[in-house]
Amino acid sequence: MNFDQATFELPANLRALLTTRDDDNAEPQGLPRRSFLKLTAAGGFALGVFPAAVLAQDNSKNAAAAASAKPAGLKPLQQPAAFVRIDRDGTTTITINRLDFGQGVQTGLPMILAEELDADWAKVKSVHGSNDPAYVDPAFGMHITGGSGSIKNSYTQYRELGARTRAMLVGAAAAQWKVDAATLQTRDGFVIGPGGKKLGYGELAAAAMKLPVPETVKLKDPKDFRLIGKPTGQLDAEAKSSGQQSYGIDMKLPGMLTAVVAHPPVFGAKVKSVDDKAAKAIKGVKAVLRVPLDRGAEGVAVIATGYWPAKQARDALKIEWDASAVEKVDSDKQLVQFRELATKPGARKYDADVSKIASAPHKINAEFVFPYLAHAPMEPLNCTVSLSGGKAEVWTGTQMPGIDGMAAAKVLGVPPENVKVNVQMAGGGFGRRGLLTSDFVVEACGVVKAAQAAGIKAPIRTLWSREDDIKGGYYRPMHLHTAKIGFDAQGNVTGWDHVIVGQSLLMGSMFEPMMVKDGIDATAVEGMKEPYALPMRLTVHHPKLNVPVLWWRSVGSTHTAFVMETLLDEIARTTRQDPVAYRMKLIGDKHPRHKAALQLAVDKSGYGKKKLEAGRAWGVAVHESFDSVVAYVVEASVKDGTPTLHQVTAGVHCNLVVNPKSVEAQVQGGAVMALSMCLPGAAITLKDGVVQQSNFGDFVVPRMTDMPQIAVFTVPSADAPTGMGEPGLPPLAPAFANAVAAITGKPVRELPFKLA
Repeated sequence: MNFDQATFELPANLRALLTTRDDDNAEPQGLPRRSFLKLTAAGGFALGVFPAAVLAQDNSKNAAAAASAKPAGLKPLQQPAAFVRIDRDGTTTITINRLDFGQGVQTGLPMILAEELDADWAKVKSVHGSNDPAYVDPAFGMHITGGSGSIKNSYTQYRELGARTRAMLVGAAAAQWKVDAATLQTRDGFVIGPGGKKLGYGELAAAAMKLPVPETVKLKDPKDFRLIGKPTGQLDAEAKSSGQQSYGIDMKLPGMLTAVVAHPPVFGAKVKSVDDKAAKAIKGVKAVLRVPLDRGAEGVAVIATGYWPAKQARDALKIEWDASAVEKVDSDKQLVQFRELATKPGARKYDADVSKIASAPHKINAEFVFPYLAHAPMEPLNCTVSLSGGKAEVWTGTQMPGIDGMAAAKVLGVPPENVKVNVQMAGGGFGRRGLLTSDFVVEACGVVKAAQAAGIKAPIRTLWSREDDIKGGYYRPMHLHTAKIGFDAQGNVTGWDHVIVGQSLLMGSMFEPMMVKDGIDATAVEGMKEPYALPMRLTVHHPKLNVPVLWWRSVGSTHTAFVMETLLDEIARTTRQDPVAYRMKLIGDKHPRHKAALQLAVDKSGYGKKKLEAGRAWGVAVHESFDSVVAYVVEASVKDGTPTLHQVTAGVHCNLVVNPKSVEAQVQGGAVMALSMCLPGAAITLKDGVVQQSNFGDFVVPRMTDMPQIAVFTVPSADAPTGMGEPGLPPLAPAFANAVAAITGKPVRELPFKLA
């Protein structure tokens, strides 16, 4: 997801549900901010652990009482509160306020906090948080992992958390030694005093927890960093590589049952009739129940002692579906409709004069088609729910635990403060676990509610198969772009008339008031025009269709970067200009980060200097998304009509690099995911309302044989870090396409590539 922080503001009622109030500085129920709780069972302490799953309500008596017991102006997310625990042996456990689903924040955020804490990194661990108000994103005031904002938005927050914790430990040591705290130093989990004597952080825990949290702290000069900027292995690497890592799908609770749901083949359809005799006859099946789904649909849940009997029983169901009241989208007809819509007047993002196109000596008249795309994470969707005594607990890998908690409360009929969402490690997601509709959580809660009405009180784990998600999930929207461009022999653009047709991600959502302006969804046009000074008229159409859509890694830039960077390359080729030099000229002096990233990729790749193997060509693209710039220089070939990507060199400008290994991994992962957009078979299509793909047999992803060599280089910077979860994706496909066009002489204007 991409949010403009300068203009983003949640509606007051939602902010009140997700955060404390600024006007009364209300605190989550229970713990005064100057207090700390001993964890007697573990023999350690947590710095101000907040009771989980308590949403700050406007009329909360507990919040009002707690407000009088805290330092003015200090908010929960600025506290060591729910974030730091130090055991007696010095083990430091840091809670992350995000979902880690492969992007490495379970290491990156602890690195930032441990840096200011001067912790012993060998003793640092990390865990996920919950929907506790302490874990809201400090920039957005809501629980969210998205927009490549985890490190970017929490960089200062986690530095201050570490510095506050360190100050309290130093204060405890100073009191014990009866010396001035200013004379003490810290290093690797120790406070160092006069004469070199030491006290371990674990030894100081009990005393430190009695001290107040300092309101202001001095942060390190970046030149003194010992952890930040150093290539660091992931804290969860051993568990993942040895198969010991637990994911949401691995949840086990006493007496837990498993459910799978038969989803309608057409979005929004309902159950007309169901014959469940054969299903109920399968050993282990406890119940077959109708359940409501999101988008007004209805499904049939099979609850059993495990996944296999539940799936077998679901396969044995005989269901007649009623899709009479819903639209049945057909991809071929949809493209015809989009083309017709592109010729009509629409909302305008840019409105430059394009009258000079007709008289330009050179013209481009282009159409681009981008299909629906599935997220297809390695771990299928899952959610475990326990409901008892008017309280609910949820275990799932979610990007929005606060929203999911409220959705669960609504379905289950319990107060929001009685729902605890435990964020679980997730095996991928790419945006799929960040729904405003909370579809898989709503489904799981609906299963539990129906089960309890049928007398089943056990916790239930609801599992999706990959086929369930690919055939019945949410998708990157299909888009059509048209462009009419006029330019002269020097490549000066005299007019650029551009149209985008595609479903809106945000219309009808809570983000519409902030991010849909004049009928244009901001996520659909991000990446258009900038950083190039171009006379562009941009028209946008957002048709409404019965296909659920959602952000897909790098959101609008998945299509806008391809269009911009391939069209600019085509202008450069037409006017016989070097594509790098042409971009540098258009970028000018207003965007030095773009130029630095592009120059770095050029220098490291040997572009223009290294002799390529016979049949290979260079391809170039540069794009900014989520405040980071990634430039690619690639080598590719085409043999028997099949393009192959051989070598990729990335130049990255993301300001300060917290963990070079994570940045490298994210760029490589983004490049591979972008490569998937280029391969034949990488598309979601519909026929009579039914998705035609179901698994990796017919929805293509790159294999080992498709993988190029990828080298990643970063531009040095001491400025606060920007996002890196998504920016590696957008420029790869256009760089690859530009190399193919250089070989074939024909531009690539459709994803997946079609060279015929």
